[in-house]
Amino acid sequence: MSAPSLDEAKSLIESAQARALEIGKAFSVAVVDYGGYLVVAERMDGARPMTPSIALAKAYTAAVMQRPTRMLRGWADSDPVFFGQVGRMGQQPIVATGGGYTLKRDGVILGGVGISGGSPEEDEEICAAIVVRAGFDTDFPAWAGARKAAVDGGAN
Repeated sequence: MSAPSLDEAKSLIESAQARALEIGKAFSVAVVDYGGYLVVAERMDGARPMTPSIALAKAYTAAVMQRPTRMLRGWADSDPVFFGQVGRMGQQPIVATGGGYTLKRDGVILGGVGISGGSPEEDEEICAAIVVRAGFDTDFPAWAGARKAAVDGGAN
């Protein structure tokens, strides 16, 4: 397996920071490899103190769960106890919110990128845009982690 290069990771961060400046907010951005290990992270001047940790958790989640973080919301809602337990098992928390995107090229998971500092919608918009701009794949199968009962109302 390969990972995003340091140059690629820095380019993702620069792209996110440029968009952050356009909307007038300070963000933190983290990029990890396919195992969720940090490649690079940056906190813009003025970004809130917790944003680097949140960005790292989003990037980690996107890499190890192999889906954008927003796709995990259904699982978190349908089985919160199990999701909560799984969420504490790895080296970072697993989160189900906007702003974390899997870095995938030619069907191969390379890592993840996470953004924190705006609303979940702003984090998601910036994250998705920089991934598309960098030429990463954006197609992911639906998450199968949600229990069937939650999906079909309990019918068997």
